[in-house]
Amino acid sequence: MYVLVTYDVETMTSDGQRRLRQVARQCLNYGQRVQNSVFECSVSPAQFTELRLKLLDIIDHKKDSIRFYFLGNNYSKRVEYIGVVTSYNVEDELII
Repeated sequence: MYVLVTYDVETMTSDGQRRLRQVARQCLNYGQRVQNSVFECSVSPAQFTELRLKLLDIIDHKKDSIRFYFLGNNYSKRVEYIGVVTSYNVEDELII
C-alpha cells in the first residue's frame, strides 16, 4: 500500500526538537521525504502497523499531530506533480 505521512511536531522546546528528529528518522526508515514534514511510504500492512506504533510512542499527543493518507495500490493515478520532482519512484529499481 502507498501511504502519505504528514506530521506537525511542536519544536519550541528541546524535547519537541528531539521528537521531530525521531519522527523524521522513523519515517525515513519506511519511505522517502518529499517535503519537510511529508513522506511517501510504500509499505505492507504489517510495516504500516509497525511504523504507526513507533510514531505513536514518539509524539506528545497533546502537542503534536500525525496524518496518514492512504493512496492504495493505484497511487500513480492519484498523484500529480507540478514543478521540480526531487523524489524517486519507489516501484523502480534502485541502484546504489
